[in-house]
Amino acid sequence: MVKQKKKRKIDLLFITACISTSLVLLLIGIVALLLLTAGDLSRQLKQEMTVEVILKESITDTQFSALRRSIEASPYCAACSYISKEDALRDMTKAMGTDPSQFLEYNPFYASLNVRLEADYACSDSLRLIEQKIAAKEGVREVTWQKDLLEIINSNIRKVAGILLILAVILSLVSFTLINNTIKLTIYSQRFILYSMKLVGAKWSFIRKPFLRRNLGIGLVSALLTCIMIWYGIRIGLKYQPWLVMLSEPRIIVPVFAVVTFIGLLITGICALHSVNRFLRMKSGELHYV
Repeated sequence: MVKQKKKRKIDLLFITACISTSLVLLLIGIVALLLLTAGDLSRQLKQEMTVEVILKESITDTQFSALRRSIEASPYCAACSYISKEDALRDMTKAMGTDPSQFLEYNPFYASLNVRLEADYACSDSLRLIEQKIAAKEGVREVTWQKDLLEIINSNIRKVAGILLILAVILSLVSFTLINNTIKLTIYSQRFILYSMKLVGAKWSFIRKPFLRRNLGIGLVSALLTCIMIWYGIRIGLKYQPWLVMLSEPRIIVPVFAVVTFIGLLITGICALHSVNRFLRMKSGELHYV
């Protein structure tokens, strides 16, 4: 009867420790998800950056074909589209609500190539080199790109990344403290068993082994619970916000699950080792006043 009660108590401690640890890991998982999503969103924003290559009136078909092939073959080019003078006039007329050619008596716009950049090249230094390289080609009148927009995007990305990294560090410290206290309580109830094992000459490595195994089990189960909560949280969120589908992509969700599992095992292992060593160092009298 006594053994059954003791077993139930230990199981209750295990379940309580798993729930507490999984809630803490959930916070870490959410921050990891935000970090990876922020990186993905910044990449998408950068891929929307375009360079406008304005063409000369005198450009020949041969020069145009050579220019377009050269740009499309370049590593910085994600896509290249041609906009004729008529298309440019129509777009501006739609934007302004009036046709500029009616009072100017001619089409003031030039044909152009819109070059959408690869994300890795969407930075000021790369764009200046791209601008110089394209501007030197035959048939090019001018090369323009949105300098202010790029600076705003890069500045906001740096701010968001900095805030998320600070939050991740703070949460890691808080998580370590909370999980450490949870594990300490689970080992506290068995401190006299630790001391008894030490008295009969058991090696510290032998004494640590079952506690480490048990708490690594807590870390693994907690990580599994956290992964399940994150996954079902995303699935529920998809019903209200379809854009959340990007969060369930393997390139984002797999690293998040890996981080949660690694941190769960790492923190529970370190905390268990620290707590067991602390009680093993104590003398008999000290165990009664902890």
